[in-house]
Amino acid sequence: MDQQQRIGIGKITGVFGVKGWVKVFSDTAPKENILAYSPWYLEKGNENKLVKVINGRLQGKAIVAQLEDIDDRDQAELLAGWDISIAREQLPSISADEYYWSDLIGLKVSTIDNQELGVVDYLLETGANDVLVIKGDRERLIPFLQDQTILKIDLEAGEIKVDWDPDF
Repeated sequence: MDQQQRIGIGKITGVFGVKGWVKVFSDTAPKENILAYSPWYLEKGNENKLVKVINGRLQGKAIVAQLEDIDDRDQAELLAGWDISIAREQLPSISADEYYWSDLIGLKVSTIDNQELGVVDYLLETGANDVLVIKGDRERLIPFLQDQTILKIDLEAGEIKVDWDPDF
């Protein structure tokens, strides 16, 4: 599968126990949602593996998972540091006015006066609302408030129009 059709959802950070379970850092919200996806595409450098999740749970503040054909601690240790992604088709469908963060990263951002501000580098979750982090001539933080600061998102054109003072 083409890597651009994959969505990063976490990373294997270590091992748990002696029966081959792995500790996982999750980029999903809530974090245990990572266990709802199977198979996982594991990537490290130029290597790729497809693994099936057969069990998993919250363990204290961590997520632990059991992967098919990983039966002991030594096998699990070999997976530490591997990135976890899934096929885009594994994501739930969303409505027309909703977006996955991964869809927004890399989009050009410009004001309603067509002044380019840069591209979306990443997003922050702040509690009150999400924030776009824009990299251009400088870094800008723009609240993700649809129909307020975010006026139009055009995924096909790769652009977001914002109502934002470029000097701010």
